[in-house]
Amino acid sequence: MDTPWLQRWLRRAAASREWPLCQLRWAPRSYVIGVPAVAATAVGIAAASTSFSEHELATFAVLLCCGLVSVEATRRVDYSQGGLVRDLLTVWCLPIAILLPPFYALVAPSPLLALTQLRVHRGLIHRRVFSAAAIGIAYGSASWVFRSLPAGVAGASPGSGHHTLTWALAVAGCDLLGWLINNVLIIAAIKATDPTARVSELVFSREAVFADFVQWNLAVVVTIVAAESLVLLVFAAPAVLMQRRFMMHAQLVSKTRIDPKTGLLNAAAWEREAATELTRAVRTRTPLAVALIDIDHFKAVNDTHGHLAGDEVLRTVSNTFGQMLRRYDLAGRFGGEEFALLLPHTSGSDAHRITERLRTHIAQLPIPIRPGPDSPRVTVTVSVGVATLNGARRQLTDLLAAADTALYYAKETGRNRTRVVTDPGNTLPPCLPDGGDTPAR
Repeated sequence: MDTPWLQRWLRRAAASREWPLCQLRWAPRSYVIGVPAVAATAVGIAAASTSFSEHELATFAVLLCCGLVSVEATRRVDYSQGGLVRDLLTVWCLPIAILLPPFYALVAPSPLLALTQLRVHRGLIHRRVFSAAAIGIAYGSASWVFRSLPAGVAGASPGSGHHTLTWALAVAGCDLLGWLINNVLIIAAIKATDPTARVSELVFSREAVFADFVQWNLAVVVTIVAAESLVLLVFAAPAVLMQRRFMMHAQLVSKTRIDPKTGLLNAAAWEREAATELTRAVRTRTPLAVALIDIDHFKAVNDTHGHLAGDEVLRTVSNTFGQMLRRYDLAGRFGGEEFALLLPHTSGSDAHRITERLRTHIAQLPIPIRPGPDSPRVTVTVSVGVATLNGARRQLTDLLAAADTALYYAKETGRNRTRVVTDPGNTLPPCLPDGGDTPAR
């Protein structure tokens, strides 16, 4: 007969299999565990070789407190962008890496991200631990490289004259090294857990490059100020706080445009941008099409598998748009399980070809209903209604009404099919031949 402690252990072991980390495939799970293990080993080695002094501990405490205050002062906003976080924490990690031995740079991210977890956004624990380890490894490496440079190039302080310039350039180079290592580690984790992630857009978009430049610039300035005197941080810290609030404003503006569940434009933002594109098409007399897409029997997915499975279906369909549409096409979520597409420079036949490719691809996708390689899979189909710009339909409301009628016709005639309105005088057929002859599911 099982003893009570064994029963408790078995229950805990069974519950641990439901943890998000345990739901990952073995390769990404090993990577997500391995990087913190490497960081922990590096902390142990660095601690054994570090001679701690009161001055170094005081410097570390001052810089760490500045970082903690920076997190607390803007705790209402989470600065995440698709897996990459630009929250200016490395502004405080760099001076710690430059002014102190590598041990301090290895451990500094942990309290900063712990406070972020408690006060800003409660993300997945294994992701926070991984991020702390990645930043620690990155700036621990930068610290080691800086201390390996000749005294004539770097050294303990900026000094004066020509040495000040070489010292500042060495600091900037070490910050770039830390940025590179951190991003490589994070991007590898993103690609391992989600091979479809469009990492180039996360790293090299205009907003991302600007945020990284600002973070790099502030980190170098704060490091130079702290090297001269910790007292001067009284003037440098407010600049960091103001920049965080500026980034907060930019993110809040972005959140008013983006549907949080799918990452697509929300209905209001889609309509604004679509109306602008439509006006341009009318003025330049170029073709344009609007498509409405509805997931068939979506309520059955929620009722059978739960709303989390329904959310996964929405995300998978949304990701398909990002993968298969052109760069200048607009995709938005109109609410529930309905999506809208604006297809500039697209005739009726081209719109039919594009939406048919989407429809057939979605119908073939096995969608996991929960994380993990052993998750049950579901398949869904979509119905599509498309309307093209012509003399009778020159307003967005007219195009949406025609596409909605075509969508209704597609669903009434069997679902899992595409209808494209081409006749200028009608919102019902004649339509282009639809390729959706698959029986309704």
